[in-house]
Amino acid sequence: MMRGMFAAISGLRTHQVMMDVTANDIANANTIGYKSARATFKDSLAQMQRGAAAPGGAQGGANAAQVGLGVQLGSIDNQMGGGALQNTGGTFDVAVQGDGMFVISNSQDLSGARAFTRAGNFTTNANGDLITQEGSYVVGFTATGTPPQASTTPGKINVPDGATSISISQDGAVSYIDPTTKERAVAGYMQLARFANPAGLERSAGNQWIESPNSGAAQISQAGGEAGKTMSGMVEMSNVDLAAAFTNMITAQRGFQASSRVISTSDEMLQDLVNIKR
Repeated sequence: MMRGMFAAISGLRTHQVMMDVTANDIANANTIGYKSARATFKDSLAQMQRGAAAPGGAQGGANAAQVGLGVQLGSIDNQMGGGALQNTGGTFDVAVQGDGMFVISNSQDLSGARAFTRAGNFTTNANGDLITQEGSYVVGFTATGTPPQASTTPGKINVPDGATSISISQDGAVSYIDPTTKERAVAGYMQLARFANPAGLERSAGNQWIESPNSGAAQISQAGGEAGKTMSGMVEMSNVDLAAAFTNMITAQRGFQASSRVISTSDEMLQDLVNIKR
């Protein structure tokens, strides 16, 4: 009875984690660039009651008899599928059509640790640098040559004061009409990062992701290639499926309820055992 009670306690614990994951998805149903998660379970150790026996001359063999000892959390998987693209018309709103992620940095000289995001609701600061809503710098490639092309040198994307007709093309080029020369100039080219295992990235605050030992190193390239195209005037919305999220919530609730019922039943059995003495 105690064994069944502790197995039910493990069910309470893991179903609570499932509810936590589902609740976070529902809370972020309208978060730009958010990626949903999925909790999976695995059975815990099993206690051997009787070992397996091989077939013999007078016996046909017997299977092992084992009693499970509960459940434990198997994994929390990141669902990295794309979300719906919403047309905003914003000058600095950008979405990625593909697997790539924007590269951002929290240091002004871009020497700090990089982070990655699918939330492309960018803006500019007082110096004209392209930044995220949290103040991180959007990392790009500097423009070189005539006509301008992307170099291999990373740099900030700076739009000077007074620039007009700002546009972002599918190859990540941020261009504008120069207020002095009245000619179109390129401020820089957006970088996109790909990973061998994007689901292995670790979540960070503010719609950001960071590399992990299992995600693989970031493969940096200019937008417009294999990493995807940049779509101006759009943002990628959350990929949370509310119908599936509410179904998972009901499943977690019923699983928690069933485990709590097992504890109540085990308690009644213990009570009956204690009352035998009367």
